[in-house]
Amino acid sequence: MTNTLIKEVKTAFLKEFKTAPLLIFSPGRINIIGEHTDYNDGFVFPAAVNKGIAAAIEKSDTGQSTAIALDLDSTIEFNLDTLKPSKEGSWENYVFGVVAEIQNRNKTIGNFNIVFKGNIPGGAGMSSSAALENSVVFGLNELFQLGLSKEDMILISQKAEHNYVGVKCGIMDQYASMFGKKDHALHLDCRTIKSKPYKIDFKDHQLMLINTNVKHSLSDSAYNDRRSACEAISELLNIKALRDAKEADLETVKDKVSPENYQKALYVIQENNRTIKAAKAIENNDLETLGALIYQSHEGLSSQYKVSCDELDYLVAQAKQNKHVLGARMMGGGFGGCTINLVAKNEAEAFAETASKAYKKQFDKDCSVYFIELSDGTHLVK
Repeated sequence: MTNTLIKEVKTAFLKEFKTAPLLIFSPGRINIIGEHTDYNDGFVFPAAVNKGIAAAIEKSDTGQSTAIALDLDSTIEFNLDTLKPSKEGSWENYVFGVVAEIQNRNKTIGNFNIVFKGNIPGGAGMSSSAALENSVVFGLNELFQLGLSKEDMILISQKAEHNYVGVKCGIMDQYASMFGKKDHALHLDCRTIKSKPYKIDFKDHQLMLINTNVKHSLSDSAYNDRRSACEAISELLNIKALRDAKEADLETVKDKVSPENYQKALYVIQENNRTIKAAKAIENNDLETLGALIYQSHEGLSSQYKVSCDELDYLVAQAKQNKHVLGARMMGGGFGGCTINLVAKNEAEAFAETASKAYKKQFDKDCSVYFIELSDGTHLVK
């Protein structure tokens, strides 16, 4: 599938610009466990996957730059010295933002042409935006020999998202997309931005995503509300972030916070611990324990942090009824998007079918199923 994608962008580039481009593949990501812990300086457990963005890029000799989003059949021409954000929600802001952040570092780039296309399902919470940003910064670094490290590049991608797209994201998405390693998940410390790769032997199991195909509008305000609740409790505890708290510490301020916010902070502390237990389970090839932790994660996200929704809860309940599924939870910010499921390989198709039928009957809406593999991060395609 990825090869087809790369071929497509290469063909389109040759047709449009009559010159052979550099080719880059930048993957989307999943997160096995560790949700809403990133902005609390905690641990997350992402992995790059075999779906992503293919980009073809080369220098331009026309005095201007051109970007083509093949998926959207959309082309934009721009000048490097008069860049400013387009209207909110425009795809070109991901490209402009990266260029602007490179220039902010006093790096000089010339005009360029880029054509890209992705196969990350929209709204699945698999970070197509980080994959696009990383493909642009990686391509420009190669093209103009900017000497940027991978660490530099993900910070540029993150800043592009903050300053041009207007999303104050953490670093997990860009990190996982850039540093991903085939057959590995990355236990990432969001404070130090350092990770330890863990090779996962799924044996006779595999990961499967089920997309609810819904996105409830609560998500932005709810995210900001939870973030500020976590920060307020950290301040009360006189610590930098909830990453530094233990459950016993939280007890000391229980009477100073609302029961709802107490539960939210408790969830973050417990989820952070779950990522550390998950690392041990993976090290011990103990998929049962990993699955149990994934179920616990969903329970916390749903009943304590309250970022789930009926559709996500329903799909996790379907998984729980099936003895061939070791673990399932909502993945991502919440209020829609995907569940991630650890399911026996030879039962995966059957579970997908049963869950899809039940979901359709319950919500009169189709869900979508994706089988994924853990893959390498952003790289040049030879």
